[in-house]
Amino acid sequence: MGRQTTEMLKGVLEGIVLAILARHPAYGYEITAWLRDQGFSDIAEGTVYALLLRVEQRGLVDVEKVPSEKGPPRKVYTLNAQGAAQLDEFWRTWSFLADRLDRLHTHDDQKEN
Repeated sequence: MGRQTTEMLKGVLEGIVLAILARHPAYGYEITAWLRDQGFSDIAEGTVYALLLRVEQRGLVDVEKVPSEKGPPRKVYTLNAQGAAQLDEFWRTWSFLADRLDRLHTHDDQKEN
């Protein structure tokens, strides 16, 4: 990923993680692995864990410690009602921005022709 992509991703990563958790509960490494599988290879595991700590502190997720076959228990994050409301707001904002950017891009394309 280029620098611009990385910077833009920082602004939407919370929404992406909440969307992942809306699908199913997950633990930090599982979220990081999914992001990497989707092509976000530059995301550091520490970035995801710091974000999960923030959303936990803001009350957007519920956390359960689940025994792990290897090592200490894992913290499994589940999106709660407050997190779902935050995710809805993220999608509304995303739709607004995507629509405006598409208009801008389409307008620029029309000028060139």
